[in-house]
Amino acid sequence: MGNLGAGGVIRMIVVGLIVGILARFFYPGPVHMGIILSIVLGIVGSFVAGFIGMLIHRDSAEGFHPAGFIYSIIGAILVIFICRHFFGVV
Repeated sequence: MGNLGAGGVIRMIVVGLIVGILARFFYPGPVHMGIILSIVLGIVGSFVAGFIGMLIHRDSAEGFHPAGFIYSIIGAILVIFICRHFFGVV
């Protein structure tokens, strides 16, 4: 995370919220969680997608990319699936 300033933290929270809400919307069936858990879901989904993307594409560039946003939503959906089917939560 390096030197993440206040603007970076706010951006991470906003993007996490958007990704979390979209992942909950696209996941089949109800996903009951509040705003805070939606933010956490979006942030964790972004990290999962970034990790998988790093494994697939070794020379990934920094910065915003629309495909990265879509991958983050897919990563968050994967987190919902794992939590629901392996841990019985969400």
